[in-house]
Amino acid sequence: MTNRSTTKNSSPIRILVADDHYVVRMGLIAMVNLEPDMEVVAEATDGNQAIAQYRKWSPDLILLDVRMPVKNGIETATEIREYNHDARILMLSALEGDEDIYKAIEAGAAGYVLKDSPEEKLLTAIRTVASGQRWISEEIAERLRSRLRFEELTPRELLILNEVVKGLANKQIADVLNISENTVKWHLKNILGKLCVADRAEAVAVAIQRGIIHLS
Repeated sequence: MTNRSTTKNSSPIRILVADDHYVVRMGLIAMVNLEPDMEVVAEATDGNQAIAQYRKWSPDLILLDVRMPVKNGIETATEIREYNHDARILMLSALEGDEDIYKAIEAGAAGYVLKDSPEEKLLTAIRTVASGQRWISEEIAERLRSRLRFEELTPRELLILNEVVKGLANKQIADVLNISENTVKWHLKNILGKLCVADRAEAVAVAIQRGIIHLS
């Protein structure tokens, strides 16, 4: 059972909710404000707003969506942590790829919660991160462990993979990136090996599933 005990002298956890989906944001705000030890002091619909609201309100915790317009959650978390290294950030996302989670933690998030998680799990995560601790569920930890099985793609390989996603042939990719077709083939061979897949189509599917690339 979640610990909801507070004293008359204790201050509630002051929270900034940043999510571009109105219904999701309103639902989060309503849920949080029902808790006696929490209150939403500000909200934001994009990354720039989240940064501005953080600077204005200095909340105890930011509940931050990974996918937002203007600046995504990773960029937003990085900028907020540059402004205040002690900022407490809890990522909330529908994205469950190991690369998405890794990038969020690397950006300074102290926790990562999936949007389909039960209410009690989210509230526990908020209280844990607000207290200065990390909150990583076993499910998220397993996804992070799975990432260790794969070798990281280089920036050049990521560029090529993004062109593959667009359906470009090797010759077209070579023209776009101003490299030889043989170089493209060599990089593709490395990409397939690192992703542990047999062909281009499988490479695209795995890269999307893991959060290495995102479709617009």
